[in-house]
Amino acid sequence: MGPPKRFKKDTDRGKWKRRKEDHDPDYNIDDDGNDDAETEGIPDAAKNDVEKQDHGAIEDEYGAKDYRSQMILKPDNESRPLWVAPNGHIFLESFSPVYKHAHDFLIAISEPVCRPEHVHEYKLTAYSLYAAVSVGLQTHDIIEYLKRLSKTSIPDGIIEFIKLCTLSYGKIKLVLKHNKYFVESPFPEVLQKLLKDPVIQECRLRKTVDDTAKDKDDFITNVLAKTKVPQFGAKTVTTLPQPAVAGATTLPADGSVTQTEEEKVPDDITKFYDKIDKEDEDEEEQELKTVSFEVNQEKIEVIQKRCIELEHPLLAEYDFRNDTVNEDINIDLKPSTVLRPYQEKSLRKMFGNGRARSGVIVLPCGAGKSLVGVTACSTVRKRALVLCNSGVSVEQWKQQFKMWSTADDSMICRFTSEAKDKPMGCKILITTYSMITHTQKRSWEAEQTMKWLQEQEWGIMVLDEVHTIPAKMFRRVLTIVQSHCKLGLTATLLREDDKIADLNFLIGPKLYEANWLELQKNGHIAKVQCAEVWCPMTPEFYREYLSCKMTRKLLLYVMNPNKFRACQFLIRYHERRGDKTIVFSDNVFALKHYAIKMNKPYIYGPTSQGERIQILQNFKYNTKVNTIFVSKVADTSFDLPEANVLIQISSHGGSRRQEAQRLGRILRAKKGAIAEEYNAFFYTLVSQDTMEMNYSRRRQRFLVNQGYAYKVITKLAGMDDEPDMMYKTREEQGQLLQQVLSASDVDADEERIPGEGPRPMVRKAGNMASLSGADDAVYYEYKRSAASSTANKHPLFKKFRT
Repeated sequence: MGPPKRFKKDTDRGKWKRRKEDHDPDYNIDDDGNDDAETEGIPDAAKNDVEKQDHGAIEDEYGAKDYRSQMILKPDNESRPLWVAPNGHIFLESFSPVYKHAHDFLIAISEPVCRPEHVHEYKLTAYSLYAAVSVGLQTHDIIEYLKRLSKTSIPDGIIEFIKLCTLSYGKIKLVLKHNKYFVESPFPEVLQKLLKDPVIQECRLRKTVDDTAKDKDDFITNVLAKTKVPQFGAKTVTTLPQPAVAGATTLPADGSVTQTEEEKVPDDITKFYDKIDKEDEDEEEQELKTVSFEVNQEKIEVIQKRCIELEHPLLAEYDFRNDTVNEDINIDLKPSTVLRPYQEKSLRKMFGNGRARSGVIVLPCGAGKSLVGVTACSTVRKRALVLCNSGVSVEQWKQQFKMWSTADDSMICRFTSEAKDKPMGCKILITTYSMITHTQKRSWEAEQTMKWLQEQEWGIMVLDEVHTIPAKMFRRVLTIVQSHCKLGLTATLLREDDKIADLNFLIGPKLYEANWLELQKNGHIAKVQCAEVWCPMTPEFYREYLSCKMTRKLLLYVMNPNKFRACQFLIRYHERRGDKTIVFSDNVFALKHYAIKMNKPYIYGPTSQGERIQILQNFKYNTKVNTIFVSKVADTSFDLPEANVLIQISSHGGSRRQEAQRLGRILRAKKGAIAEEYNAFFYTLVSQDTMEMNYSRRRQRFLVNQGYAYKVITKLAGMDDEPDMMYKTREEQGQLLQQVLSASDVDADEERIPGEGPRPMVRKAGNMASLSGADDAVYYEYKRSAASSTANKHPLFKKFRT
């Protein structure tokens, strides 16, 4: 009786996991059942949710809360731009004359929630306040300036929350000197408190140091001289901050306030800025005495997590100009390189106090994240390591370095499975996350390169698409490689599994986040028309859809003949206009079928590096190749500035991040940016009355919060009159349905690419092609236990099957 029950329980658990996975696409099976992992590495301040502090507010019949008793309106409220609610949400009027002052301030202290055209919503969180302290804002400055910008009085609960989250932050730093890690602070009492913790005691390394450099607590003492903020890039670029900042406002830690004469700004707001500027100037003249102790490199992640729990998160900073151990590299920006205002602003956050801060910069796709990374490397001028998602991305980063900086081929080396440029002794190494974290046996050459890479003390490590780092496989990069400064770059700082908060202790706080719609208005990114095209299911397909199992449903709504025809019509329409079109499909069976039927090139996982580059080059420069089909391998880091139309026929469940990343493929600024109302088009084809419609709603949330609007198209005008359209007749549709029904379960599944993490093991029905490995699947035979294999057999056969 025992074994059958056990197997039944396992089957139920597998079903539950599959249901969980269908509901939440980024569900990670490794975390199943581990509730402690969810609260690990979270400071107590972050557990105090400010939204729950308003339980005393009166609610109306619709659940809306009345905060009027806690928010007293000021007499001059019209000239102030903010509403600060007791639940931590802040509302900013974008039409206010003080908008520029308030916007930069809110980006530093809070997280954007929703930013449509006229009123923006932000939320105060423990991590956003931690980021504010890391860029030099003090507790009293945050509270005082919030009071001055607010139309009402600030609720007491909000003031308490800000104090709780900022008073202990920013007091200790993680510094890498002479290939050794030290925890450093100007406050000896804080280090003494930390060393009372048994976890941190285990991470500490005790070695003999000169007695002159030690104090009575065995701390190593240093004296640091304050330095001024560096200018970015080549000499000609040093004049750029003037026009960039005109009409805009930077935070007190970064520079003074400038405003146009037409703006009506209350005196107390401008006076407070001047006061903070004066304090910063006084601080620059002082020398700083610090104490430190050495820690074990292998336990860096442990100590970072533990310090967050003890309410003293570690800030990683690198004093690159006073580093005499690591030699400078001869790199600078070219004189022709010009930084955009928002790129400068993000870099000033990183280099605000003359040191390089570790952290994350969030810019939309196509807004020039690569140039920010290249400029950071040129400013630090130490050996640099750039980590990317794919081999194509490695090639693109190499081109970006050569385009914007004085680095040449002798300085830049690639380290991928297909291109190993003898990186020993190189100045800039570009590689992939997979190459660094590879755990299987390597070639002798790659093994030697990895040993050399681990022995180096890298000045700066640039992590492209940093939202992938919380994955278990990729986060190993941070323990393998030693770097003084880490810069994370991404367009979508979100994950469906809520692990994005891990970046606060893995990399550092968010330093800067740009507003998508603002960049679009200024012509820095394309003006995109987002549309959802509803494709009705044909009767035969819908009958099968209602009666089949879950995995088959995905294939049926992707292979819907009406969706195929809509895709074909849109491709033809935009090719006649001279547009360049990318078609995305997560499902490889559909990708191949669509591309082969329409006679278009396609790229997916097994496509070789050489073939990928050849297809992309033809797409960029060949006027006859105007449409390409791609799978999810092109979601990130594919740089195709010429593309201005994107059609999505299949996607990864309800992933908001994937939707934003795909939009980014067509966001590069176009030549006719000012002339046309829209110069880029983003279509999502959805089969009507299927679960795909629900997924589509969930996917759109991130872009809607950035201020984008989706237009719903129920009928494509002119499609019925288009000649030579496929799958017009019932016979053709019936043949397609037979192909879909005869496809294996492997065909119905989404493409798996390296580094995505494990997926639950499930038993699937196969066909004869599957058994011979014809559909890229491997056939495994598992030896089943005797009890289970003979449980339901006739006694006669049991005798011969032992």
